[in-house]
Amino acid sequence: MLALSLRFAVAASLTLALGAGQTPLRAETATANFDPVAFFTGATVGTGSLKKALTSSQATHVTGFGALRRDGVLVLDQTVTIEREAVKTRQWQLRQIAPGRFTGTLSDAEGPVTARASANQLTIRYKMKDGMKVEQVLTIAPDGQSARNAMKFRKLGFVAATLNETIRRK
Repeated sequence: MLALSLRFAVAASLTLALGAGQTPLRAETATANFDPVAFFTGATVGTGSLKKALTSSQATHVTGFGALRRDGVLVLDQTVTIEREAVKTRQWQLRQIAPGRFTGTLSDAEGPVTARASANQLTIRYKMKDGMKVEQVLTIAPDGQSARNAMKFRKLGFVAATLNETIRRK
C-alpha cells in the first residue's frame, strides 16, 4: 500500500480504505486523476476500520512517508496500528511500468504487487504471506488531498476481512 494502507493497509499491514458508511465517488463525477506517486510522496495519515469475519471492528491508524528515488521507484514506509494488535511497520516499493500501470513489492506481501490507475481510482492487488488475496480500491477526492481506501481480504475465495479507510496528505 503502496498497503499501497500503498498505504495500502495495513492490511494489516498493508495497506486500508473507505470511511464506513460513505458512498464511493463515481469516476465520472471526480475531477482528479489518481497519480500514486504524487499522492503518496510526503507524509500521509490513514484512519479507518478493519472488520474480520466473526469479530468486532477494529480501529486502524496508518502513518506513512513516501519518497521517489532517482531510479523512479516510489518508496512508502508505513507504521500500522490496529486496535488490540501489535504495531507493525511495512514498506511499499512501486514503479510505473506503463501509463497507469505499476508493479512493485510490499514487505508483508508474497510475490509482486500490481496496481492500475484509471481516472480517479487506483486498484492494487497482491497476495499476503498468510495466503490471503488482497484487493484495494483507492478513490481520490476531487481536490487530490484525500483518498478513500476500500480493501477486501479473501481466503479460499471468501471475504475474510474488509478495511474502510480515509487517507489524507499532510
